[in-house]
Amino acid sequence: MTGSLYYATGRRKCAVARVWLSATGNDIAVNRKPLEQAFPRLTLRQIIQFPLEQAGLLGKCSVTATVEGGGPTGQAGALRHAIARALVAMDASMRPILKKEGLLTRDSRVKERKKYGQKGARKRFQYSKR
Repeated sequence: MTGSLYYATGRRKCAVARVWLSATGNDIAVNRKPLEQAFPRLTLRQIIQFPLEQAGLLGKCSVTATVEGGGPTGQAGALRHAIARALVAMDASMRPILKKEGLLTRDSRVKERKKYGQKGARKRFQYSKR
């Protein structure tokens, strides 16, 4: 477990995150930037750090990640998924803890497509009887 790198992939909406987790160090870098610079919003940083908090390894692991596609929220969700999977690859005894919190399940919700003859996915054009 010392000095080893653990790799995992996470997905959310259109975002794909690749994570390399190391048991040494205590920093999180996303696309070669520190976490605070890559994700300025506190809520997104909390989403990303949640798996590490649940495993009790916040500040004890080094995370290097690349994220592409989607927007900030989708990227944060993809990172959360990838970090959780990398933690399980590092130590299989963390699986029940992370699974209970729903961190190992890919969030399959995506934007519903717009339908023809309608204003949006569900909204219709205004109907006038007379």
